Amino acid sequence: MSVIDIGQAVILGVVEGLTEFLPVSSTGHLKIAEGFLGIPVDDQAVVGFTAVIQVGAIAAVLVYFFRDIIRFAAAWGRGLVRPEARQEHDYKFAWWVIFATVPIVVAGLLFQPLIKGPLASLWVVAGSLIAGSAVMWAADRFGTGERREAETTLPDAMLVGSSQILALLFPGFSRSGATISTGLLRGLDRVAATRLSFFLSIPALTGAGVYELKDAVGGGVDVLPLLVGTVVSFVVAYASIAWLLKFVAGHTFTAFVVYRVVVGVALLGLLVTGVLNP
Repeated sequence: MSVIDIGQAVILGVVEGLTEFLPVSSTGHLKIAEGFLGIPVDDQAVVGFTAVIQVGAIAAVLVYFFRDIIRFAAAWGRGLVRPEARQEHDYKFAWWVIFATVPIVVAGLLFQPLIKGPLASLWVVAGSLIAGSAVMWAADRFGTGERREAETTLPDAMLVGSSQILALLFPGFSRSGATISTGLLRGLDRVAATRLSFFLSIPALTGAGVYELKDAVGGGVDVLPLLVGTVVSFVVAYASIAWLLKFVAGHTFTAFVVYRVVVGVALLGLLVTGVLNP
């Protein structure tokens, strides 16, 4: 019997699609949802399932940013064969995304026992939601927003890419929250920081999904719930990407900061009273 049924897969797919790119932590919300559904959050098959359905969200990024991705890929290809093309920003940007993915890959391989063990806890989620809110508030408060995407540099990409490690180690911190906040603190405007976060998500989350597939299927999750969760994640994530890009163009992240603190405090209350099992 599958540890996750189709109904649960639909719910988790909706949660993943809604929260993967919003700075509220998809991993944290998935673990909260799993807790309410009675699914063991530290089961390796469940951890693998949540990583695999992220591929649906990544597919939404690939479709939404298809023209940009083709532009970067074409510039990268030109630069490989024509030295003069290596001065193009798109060529450099493509390499920067590759370089900036290395830190999270290394961290993911080194800290697997922690990620799937002690850190896979709702206590960690609650604390990380609140701690991540402080970082987002600081980014909103101190980020100058003076640079656009064309002014992105290698140090920007490396620091933003490395910030993904916070979300990897501390579910609830939010990968998008960490990366967007880092971009803002580097002086990028909100749209540039958000788009950079999206592009960096492609290799990181795709790699995680492929790596965890064996644990999801081999650990007791049937193929059908995996497919259902992934498809639902894709549809919902596509809509959330379109909404977020419009939102950040004219709003601060205050609403997300408040929301995260409320959820974090509420989760602590549920854990302390025993309503939820950590």
